[in-house]
Amino acid sequence: MFEGRVAIVTGGTRGIGAAITRMLCENGASVAAGYSRGKESAERFRDTMAAGGAKMSIHQGRVDETDDCNRVFKEVIDEFGRVDYLVNNAGITIDKTVRKMTVDDWRQVLNVNLSGAFQMTKSVLEHMIERGSGRIVMISSVIGETGNVGQANYAASKAGLFGLVKSLALEMAQRGITVNTVAPGFIATEMVEAIPEAALAKVIEKIPQRRLGKPEEVARVVRFLLEDEASYITGAVYNVNGGLDM
Repeated sequence: MFEGRVAIVTGGTRGIGAAITRMLCENGASVAAGYSRGKESAERFRDTMAAGGAKMSIHQGRVDETDDCNRVFKEVIDEFGRVDYLVNNAGITIDKTVRKMTVDDWRQVLNVNLSGAFQMTKSVLEHMIERGSGRIVMISSVIGETGNVGQANYAASKAGLFGLVKSLALEMAQRGITVNTVAPGFIATEMVEAIPEAALAKVIEKIPQRRLGKPEEVARVVRFLLEDEASYITGAVYNVNGGLDM
């Protein structure tokens, strides 16, 4: 399906990002998976994928650092020669109520989750424009639509992606580049499973399907949006949340 195509997946070695990387590799793409920390686990993931025949590389860098974004893009071009897809998946949380949240707590989350997506997009955009084609997918969150107690910074950063995507989709509509958003709900990743058991049970009770999502269920939607056949879809939001927010 994606033979000869190259994807960059930020935060691509863990959780939802790892599932996206795995699914793209299984469908023939070469994938450059970004990570900011956890070098040993990133290397283990790469080695496991390579043992199964995947074509992938890992790249350490911070999406909130412009120089890192530009360097990673150059590394990918040097190794694979092109970039067809960008999946902006990297994200962090620093959960506190607004009254307890510091300005630094606010800035860190916005810098990674929102500004990081902007900066990584800037790094690849001219290349995509020159080639006359590209797919960009932002991984937002149901929290960007609903808000959540103790997550004002996270909610604001993920809501901001909706506006970024719609504006960029309009700007790129006649250049062969589509820009879309996938907004997962509560997915069974390390981040969600770290929630205390009692609190997680209350969350699941609010989900109409009464379960957490699987990372692969998000990855399948991303795969669909990257396909050639999805070329008439841009500026859209795809919710993957078990009916939590309709």
